Amino acid sequence: MNKFHPCYGAQRCGGWRCLLDPRMRRVLLTRTRLGLISAATAACLATPIHAQTATLNGVVGLTSQLVDRGIAITPATPTLQGAVSWTSAAGWSLGLSGGTEVRSPDGVVEMLAQAARNWPLSDDWQTQAALLYYRYEGRAHATTYDHWEAGVHWIYRDTLTLGVSLVRVIGANDHRLRAATDLDFHWPLTRHVSLSLGAGMAQSLVVRPGPDLGGDPESDAQEYPSYYGHRSAYRYGDAGLIWRDGPWLVKLDRIMTDLGKRRQPGSPGTAPWLVMVSRSL
Repeated sequence: MNKFHPCYGAQRCGGWRCLLDPRMRRVLLTRTRLGLISAATAACLATPIHAQTATLNGVVGLTSQLVDRGIAITPATPTLQGAVSWTSAAGWSLGLSGGTEVRSPDGVVEMLAQAARNWPLSDDWQTQAALLYYRYEGRAHATTYDHWEAGVHWIYRDTLTLGVSLVRVIGANDHRLRAATDLDFHWPLTRHVSLSLGAGMAQSLVVRPGPDLGGDPESDAQEYPSYYGHRSAYRYGDAGLIWRDGPWLVKLDRIMTDLGKRRQPGSPGTAPWLVMVSRSL
């Protein structure tokens, strides 16, 4: 969810002409994520990449809450984020980003590193393979979401994106791979406003505490999976509008998830509405 249309970074973009422009396709696409991570990556890499060149760009922004696949990483408090990305003419991309809560600017609450490779499949289709590392700080509940992720995305005309990912939690006793799939749709409504829709399904990253069955916890979880969260899947989605003018971007999203009581005890709830403002550098 919440990838941003590459056209948002082009001053001369308009409708299908931009969607069909092959120079606009070579952008770094991150997995579905609300916050500056995806906005920074797409916005700063939306500049057309010409032959034998590489680009280095950055984005700074403010978001009302950090949310990852329907899971609240921080409370509903303003968070300042920054990202830098490098993209080569050959289709390789590298990205780094971080964020800190405005009310507690002395600590970093999230860090992300990403490496990706894009390939054109046809005039309308392209694919991307990516490896990502997520690390969260600041609160005990957040560090349980630290993970590696490998994913493949298929992109149609920079409008429809389907992604499949495998996730491995860092430091957890349960080393099973989690799966996730995401679908995103973006469409320009006017020169500056676009529609953004997303939906997905993922296996929970957090193992829900189960009853003491007198045996090995991992064996108990296999024998009684209904007590544990590592096999449970939940759904999430978003619907929103994006306003873009030059380097400025404003995004309003309505967030939906059926995670409910399966989220980690003590973790913050996901706000129904999220707002983000960012500026490319």
